[in-house]
Amino acid sequence: MDRKIRIFDTTLRDGEQAPGCSMNIKDKVRVARQLEKLGVDVIEAGFAIASPGDFESVQAVAAAVEKPIVASLARAVKEDIDRAWGAVKEAKNPMIHTFIATSDIHMEHKLKMTREQVLERTKEMVSYAKSFCDNVEFSAEDASRSELDFLCKVFEVAIKAGANVLNIPDTVGYSTPGEFQEFTKYCMENVKGIEDVIVSVHCHNDLGLGVANSLAAVEVGATQVECTVNGLGERAGNASLEEIVMTLNTRKDYYGVSCNINTEQIYPTSRMVSSTTGQPVQANKAIVGENAFAHEAGIHQHGILANRATYEIMTPESVGIQGHKMVLGKHSGKHALGERLSSMGYNLDKDALSGVFAEFKKLCDTKKNVDDRDLEALVGEFTHTENQIYRLESFETTSGNMIESNAVVTLTIEDDEITKQAKGDGPVDAAFKAIEKICGKDFLLETYRIHAVTEGEDAMGMVDVKMAIDGRSYKGRGVSTDIIESSIRACLDALNRAR
Repeated sequence: MDRKIRIFDTTLRDGEQAPGCSMNIKDKVRVARQLEKLGVDVIEAGFAIASPGDFESVQAVAAAVEKPIVASLARAVKEDIDRAWGAVKEAKNPMIHTFIATSDIHMEHKLKMTREQVLERTKEMVSYAKSFCDNVEFSAEDASRSELDFLCKVFEVAIKAGANVLNIPDTVGYSTPGEFQEFTKYCMENVKGIEDVIVSVHCHNDLGLGVANSLAAVEVGATQVECTVNGLGERAGNASLEEIVMTLNTRKDYYGVSCNINTEQIYPTSRMVSSTTGQPVQANKAIVGENAFAHEAGIHQHGILANRATYEIMTPESVGIQGHKMVLGKHSGKHALGERLSSMGYNLDKDALSGVFAEFKKLCDTKKNVDDRDLEALVGEFTHTENQIYRLESFETTSGNMIESNAVVTLTIEDDEITKQAKGDGPVDAAFKAIEKICGKDFLLETYRIHAVTEGEDAMGMVDVKMAIDGRSYKGRGVSTDIIESSIRACLDALNRAR
């Protein structure tokens, strides 16, 4: 019988910590429901004590899903654990995930604690968490840079105090696969009682080895992998859920393990997370990137036409990329649109479908045919712009090589409609300056990227921006067949995230 690997998804906690990728409560609930549909075993919904908003979002996720365990992170501090339990206690399957650093560099410079104090704190706080909840995970922060025998002592204390999951994190992405495998194996062989608990790993991607390190640990007995959709996360990100899952599935002959993930929901989940966070997926990203199943070289194309297995070790359909494209147009009805969106993983309620349908009809006036990529962009645009403070009503721009560019922009801010005019270095710059006047906020455009969603002269243009607002960076995304409108919508998306 195959060993079962639990998938612990931390997109809503660790993934959200990526700069500019914060999500509101509605965003988190929508992504959590998709993660449940994907089949993850654990959803880490947030860090409840971090802010009132984080507490409320963990509560909302706990109420929204039924099958997955819902966890909140907590430092090994009573106040954190109280707050975590308050946020998850109504979940069908609640978990408190508490942690303390165990590396000398962290204990000396961050915690200002001795090894003996860390051991005592671990015992006290794991016991305290266990008094609330049967599911308690203990993480040794910066484990991969900790002295091994001391780490084993900490883990033994955590097990005796009631932890039923032990997590070995490579917190700063420092380890290499062979090294991390031996490190994990040593813990498996030298921690008393470890055979009675779930052994988890949480690997960051600072050296690009997050997935490789996670899989190396699975080979020597780890039974839970902590990861994020699209590898989202702080710095270089976390181990990528889709890469771990599809490696285990595709190379089942080698790993001999299985997991509960519905792989056909991988691509829809990836696209939902991308559109919700405003974080684009790189074209050459394994499994879910635009080029993951694209073939341009002649010899590759010839092989694919003869037999897809010549150059594809998995099928697009296995991860939820449809082999066919249903072309929709201005004569298509709401029912047809709803059916197509449902097959793509978007189960919208009646009001949301009506809203997307209205935008779909507008798009049909400017595009002859609307395909799946257009629909993904439309749904992403609609779901994270509804009920926002700043909304675009209209704009006009003039530009040329002999005149200074000018823009007139009208926004609705709650119930007020405000129009401002500004000049700038090009129509986009002028429009952004007009928005600054309306909102009363100064912002700095840090990055600006544009790409076509589909092919052809009537293609939708997607603009991704990163803007510095009030000392923090926020990402925004806008979609339209008019690139100036896409730019304005991206700017407003970032401003709405910053409010």
